[in-house]
Amino acid sequence: MTDRRYNDKEIAAIFRAAAEGPQGPQPEVPLEDGLTLTDLQAIGRDVGISPTAVAQAAQALDIRQGAASRTLFGLPIGVARTVNLNRRLTDQEWEQLVVQLRDVFNARGTTRSDGSLRQWTNGNLQVLLEPTETGHRLRFRTLHGAARASIGAGFAALAVTATVAVASAIGGHWGDAIPGIVLLLAAGVGMIVSGALRLPRWARLRGRQMEALAAQMASPPNSTPLPASTHPRDGSAV
Repeated sequence: MTDRRYNDKEIAAIFRAAAEGPQGPQPEVPLEDGLTLTDLQAIGRDVGISPTAVAQAAQALDIRQGAASRTLFGLPIGVARTVNLNRRLTDQEWEQLVVQLRDVFNARGTTRSDGSLRQWTNGNLQVLLEPTETGHRLRFRTLHGAARASIGAGFAALAVTATVAVASAIGGHWGDAIPGIVLLLAAGVGMIVSGALRLPRWARLRGRQMEALAAQMASPPNSTPLPASTHPRDGSAV
């Protein structure tokens, strides 16, 4: 297997994250040829940064570059993260991950195995463990179905409002229809706003949860586990 190489911007981001810890800024950087993780760890030793901190920072960067989102009218309606573990998860590690998923997302969910492919699902929230040439790949993805339904219903209400307004104007009943039109308009706008307002915070939270879990599973089994505070919970399972 060819070692992953990091370009100058990635190297700077890794060392900054390794020195500042997981709460430091996490910039996005492009992929190019450069130094390997072993090279970075050797450099880190020279400046007093532990190889473990460098490895964890590199993992976090790779996970962020595997981020994806699905948008609706520019709003983040779906969130996804993918990480190549470069090793095979044991049955015990998968079972421990399922326990953490239930705790973090406050949902029991269901598990399913199909050969070496495993998954945990709870409604729109899915976690897939897929075999690769180098081990396993972990995929997280979810969709905020309630917000999407609210926004869709809101636009449907606006379409009905427009239809009623046009029909009333043509039929000469505009004055009588105004109260109903105003009610439909308010309902439509209210549903759109209600769905839209909840999405940014939800997307940020789901992204942080997925990144923390992915980073923990990408770490070697004997490495220091992530603290519980890196797995924020909000009681929602979508």
